[in-house]
Amino acid sequence: MESYALLLAATLNAGTVLAIAALGLLINEKAGVVNLGAEGMLLCAAIAGFATGVNTGSDWLGFLAGIGAGALLAGIFGVLVIWLNTNQYATGLALSLFGAGFSAFAGIRYVQEKLPERPRFAIPVLADIPFIGPALFRQHPMVYFAMALVFGLVWFLYRSRAGLVLRSVGESPESAHALGYPVRRIRLAAVVAGGGLCGLAGAYISLVYTPLWVEGMVAGKGWIALALTTFATWRPARVLLGAYLFGGVTMLQFHLQGVGVDVPSQFLSMLPYVATIVVLALISRNPAWIRINMPASLGKPFYPGG
Repeated sequence: MESYALLLAATLNAGTVLAIAALGLLINEKAGVVNLGAEGMLLCAAIAGFATGVNTGSDWLGFLAGIGAGALLAGIFGVLVIWLNTNQYATGLALSLFGAGFSAFAGIRYVQEKLPERPRFAIPVLADIPFIGPALFRQHPMVYFAMALVFGLVWFLYRSRAGLVLRSVGESPESAHALGYPVRRIRLAAVVAGGGLCGLAGAYISLVYTPLWVEGMVAGKGWIALALTTFATWRPARVLLGAYLFGGVTMLQFHLQGVGVDVPSQFLSMLPYVATIVVLALISRNPAWIRINMPASLGKPFYPGG
């Protein structure tokens, strides 16, 4: 039973990375902007967070550094695609390539560095409950933040005026512009906010999930987060469930190895990516369902003077 509790705890830990990043990308896409640069933002935020954690000894300053790095890169991306009207997909891919190269260069001196001793978190009384305690109540606070973020985002998107305006910009920017809303600034704000969340996820990887710095350590999580937004049909609660599903698949490989299942490690390592492809293939069989839920102007440039 203890091994299953640890597997569940590891699933929540792994899913938190994907959930925070995917929720950030969902904010972008609700405003009509596709950012394929998630992988690069995660990598740059991971080295920014790790370097800050090593030099200051504070995880929370590391998280702030990660948020700043993600928001900065997203802001540059936003200016390029929203004001200069560069292609969203090409610019996002360029950001991913830049992030991979820059993080590798900036992180050279941190490859052998170690963070201070990691604090242990536990909710008093609840953490001592058999099975449930180790599985659910001994997590890093960021795990619970990801859950709270889902509820906050649901309220923001579907219960607040600002959320309604954001969604209207993603559905029909021309109509929103005709009503007097600054479409470009709203899109930029959404892109920066989404980048900040991706940065937080990247810092979480290097400060908590691993915790260390290795070149390319994000290992495709940015791409899985992108796929999650489609998998969840742009619904925050489904993003969280999908993140835990993929987190569970990721952790399953280590659990199987731990119990002595004789399966090649390469096959186990590719499980999360195979699961991503299978899920997307199944969803794509019903394109009408995707069109109904997808923001109508997703990926389309907006020209206010046109």
